[in-house]
Amino acid sequence: MVHAEASPLEHNVRASTSCRQQVDLKSRRATDYNTPLLKSDRLTAPNRRRAMRFAAIVAVFLSQLMDYAASAKQTDRTPRIAVICAYSPEWLALKSAMSEVRTEIIADTTYIIGKLENREVVLFLSGVSMVNAAMTTQGAIDHFKITRIVFSGIAGGINPSLSAGDVVVADRWFEYLESVFARKTGTGWSVPDWLGKTKPNYGMIFPYAVGIAHPGQSKPEKRFWFDVDPSMLEAARSVAAKIELRACIKKDVCLGHTPRVVIGGAGVSGPAFVDNADFRTWIYDTFKANSVDNESAAVAHVAYSNHIPFIAFRGLSDLAGGDIGENTEDALESLASDNSAAVVEVFLHALPN
Repeated sequence: MVHAEASPLEHNVRASTSCRQQVDLKSRRATDYNTPLLKSDRLTAPNRRRAMRFAAIVAVFLSQLMDYAASAKQTDRTPRIAVICAYSPEWLALKSAMSEVRTEIIADTTYIIGKLENREVVLFLSGVSMVNAAMTTQGAIDHFKITRIVFSGIAGGINPSLSAGDVVVADRWFEYLESVFARKTGTGWSVPDWLGKTKPNYGMIFPYAVGIAHPGQSKPEKRFWFDVDPSMLEAARSVAAKIELRACIKKDVCLGHTPRVVIGGAGVSGPAFVDNADFRTWIYDTFKANSVDNESAAVAHVAYSNHIPFIAFRGLSDLAGGDIGENTEDALESLASDNSAAVVEVFLHALPN
C-alpha cells in the first residue's frame, strides 16, 4: 500500500489538535482532584465502584438488623398458657404429664412447648429469685403468644392455721421487701415524707409501694398489691375440694395430717429465704399472708404490666421458721411440688376457654 506524504499544512493541524487534547486532559485531571464533582460527574467509573462497595456494606448491615429484629418477634403464634416453676424439683410432675412436646432455648432459658391436660402450654423454669422470675416471664411473653400465666411451686407457710403439704392459691400478691431502710432517730425510725405511704415496719424495714411506669403518665403508679385473675381463681375454687393431695413422702413416712387446698388470702414474695419465727410473725401480722416465696409477686407484676391473667399455686414445703425443729423444705420439697402440680393439672382441665 502506498501512503501519501502529508503536506506541511496537515502536519500543523495535527500538531495543534494533539496539543489541545493534552491541555484538555491535564486540565480535566486537575479539575478531578482539586474541585468538587458536578452532579453529572458523580457516576464516573471510580465513583460507581465506591458506591457499589458502600451499598454492599449497607446491605450486610440491614440484613443483620433484620435478623436481629426477627429474633425479637414471637416465634410461636399459637395461643398458649405459660406454666412456670422456679427450679427443677417443681416441674418434674408437670413435665412428665405433657404430650406433643418440643423444646426451644431462648436466652439460656429452656421452653418446653406442648399440651398439658389438652391445653396448649409452654412450660419453663423461671429460676429462683424475683429478677429471674420477671426476666424469664417477660421473655416468654415476648416470644410466645401467652394468654394466661400459671405459676406452680413451693413456698413457706406463714398463716399459723396452715401446715406443710397444704396448697395455697392467693388472691393477691405483694413484693413485700420493696422497702425503705429507715434512718435511726433516737428511739425510733424516720422515713422521708416525700416517699409517701409505707406499711408497718420490721425494725428499720418499711415496706413501700412499687412504682410502675405507664405510657402518657408523668408519674409512676404506686401499687402495693397485684390481684390474681378472678375467673382463674374461681376455676381453682371449683376444683379445690375434689383433689386428694399426697400426705406421704414414702410408704412409711407420712405427715401427721391430711393436706388441703386453701383458696384466697394474700401471698408475699421477696428475695430473702425466710426461716425466722419472729419475721414470720411480722409478715402475717402486717400482710395477713398465707405464704412467702421468691417469685410469685414478680410474675404477678409482669402479668399486670402486660395485661395478662395470672394465678399462682404454692405447695407448702416448710413453715418459714415456724417449724418444730429443723426447716423441712429439703425433706418435703418433692411432696409439696407434687401437690401443687396435682392442683394445677386439675385446674387446667377445668379452666374455661
